[in-house]
Amino acid sequence: MPTYDYVCDACQYKFELLQGIHDSVKRKCPKCAKPKLRRLIGAGGGILFKGSGFYITDNRSESYKKAADADKKASEPKEKSSGSGDKSSGGGKSGGEGKSNE
Repeated sequence: MPTYDYVCDACQYKFELLQGIHDSVKRKCPKCAKPKLRRLIGAGGGILFKGSGFYITDNRSESYKKAADADKKASEPKEKSSGSGDKSSGGGKSGGEGKSNE
């Protein structure tokens, strides 16, 4: 919701008010109670970011996310298989035995 600046023409009281876009303009001053309140024209507050951060991938489509996950899964076994072959020669032998049985 946007923040609006108001000023009272009777008592010169200035304040900000958080209102919805469709809310009516306030006319009665909260300090002096006279109907001399005026909403000021402002440049706007800009964008207010809250939270840990925003990234370009936050609003990606579901199909893009699924394709990205598939790419990650496709690249992971290559790294794991080369790592498992280096750790033990048993992994390489079982692969060779499987080929000879075909």
